[in-house]
Amino acid sequence: MAIDTTGFGPANQQLRIGRISHLASKTPAAYFGMVLGLGGLGNAWRAAEQTWGIGNGFSEWILSLAALVWAVLVLLFAAKALLAPDRLVAEINHPVQCCFVGLIGVATMLIASAAEPYSYAAAFTLFGIGFTFTACFAVWRTGGLWRGERDHATTTAVLYLPTVAGSFVTAMVAASLGYRDWGQLAFGAGIFSWLAIESILLHRLLIGPMTPPALRPTLGVQLAPAPVGAVAYISVSGGTPDVFVHALIGYGILQLVVLLRLSQWLREAGAVMGFWAFSFGATSIATAPLRLLGHGDNAAISVVAPVTFILANVLVLGLAVMTVWLLLSGRMYGKSAP
Repeated sequence: MAIDTTGFGPANQQLRIGRISHLASKTPAAYFGMVLGLGGLGNAWRAAEQTWGIGNGFSEWILSLAALVWAVLVLLFAAKALLAPDRLVAEINHPVQCCFVGLIGVATMLIASAAEPYSYAAAFTLFGIGFTFTACFAVWRTGGLWRGERDHATTTAVLYLPTVAGSFVTAMVAASLGYRDWGQLAFGAGIFSWLAIESILLHRLLIGPMTPPALRPTLGVQLAPAPVGAVAYISVSGGTPDVFVHALIGYGILQLVVLLRLSQWLREAGAVMGFWAFSFGATSIATAPLRLLGHGDNAAISVVAPVTFILANVLVLGLAVMTVWLLLSGRMYGKSAP
């Protein structure tokens, strides 16, 4: 009997498919937070290079890494849909994990923004795909939430992701592609969704039961709306510094300080991938002041910009080191999601 020595026989193919299926089934949508963090840091470096003349293209290396991570995660989710659809359905129906699914479209739009200087056609295509996914998922998920009967304990900051993050990133990328008026509509959808959801979340945090350690990293999303909204507003308004964008940055700084005050309490969750939830807000709070400096702002913003830029770099570097350690130690997939 002939023995297959090529490694491409039916048994080996079945083994490879099984391994891919297993890995895909254990990869949660929350891992797209890595793309948002890396993409956000790349955008912060682009702004720094334009404003301060530093970096010498370092931003493009970061954005290339973000694109690579995005491509791997997209392939894994495609494999999950084909090989482990039951796990995907369970994730979509989960009261907390479900909202992270919206990051697939948001991350795709961020990669479109990264690609825009190199190929408008590629950027426009990726934006169209990302926006379509984001809009459809946001409407579907919001409609489900409006039916009620939701467990109050599962109300976390991830509720911002489908509508608020989706709308603000839509506004940013639409404006960069030359559709500022459409971006303004998306900005409106994002800011009023944020204000409505914020009141619900604060009600839950203030008078509900204490958030358990496993869910505490989701508070990182609480940092994002104000600074991401500031970047979106700069994009759709033309970038002229005004009191409104300063107010958004100021509220973001308040959120940052409160979260720093809670750092010991947050660390009780341990070293987990969920802490990437902090990255998009942190990188946006670095990007917005830099963009304003590039449009002639000064005084307070000139003091804020270097501090937030350094903090964003330290945070993302720390998260990257943690991720590599979790991967090499076999703990990256110890818990599938927050």
